[in-house]
Amino acid sequence: MTGIEWLIETFGSPETALRSETSLRILFESIVTDMGLKPVGPPVWHQFPDTGGFTGIWLLQESHLTIHTFPEFRSACLNVFCCSTRPGLDWQTRLHVLLGATEVQVREFHRLYDRR
Repeated sequence: MTGIEWLIETFGSPETALRSETSLRILFESIVTDMGLKPVGPPVWHQFPDTGGFTGIWLLQESHLTIHTFPEFRSACLNVFCCSTRPGLDWQTRLHVLLGATEVQVREFHRLYDRR
């Protein structure tokens, strides 16, 4: 059995989008819905008082979805980890539309659980 993990970095987003819990909630909802993921509870959010950036995590039956935003650098880092292989999304388009990212870098890792 294998899983899959996406490490996603975005650049060029407006600071307002990266400081908006509403924008980040919409992003999380769209990922969970379109990938057919199953949350085990509500997402948890923390906003940093100095920069206004967010850390968010949503625990999933499949594993987790996280984001860290850095408004001062107009960037964000996302991690989507699923314990079973599944297709990803068009990350570039989604993050451009929902966060205004002008550049998106995606690394995809297949996770092997058993080396036998």
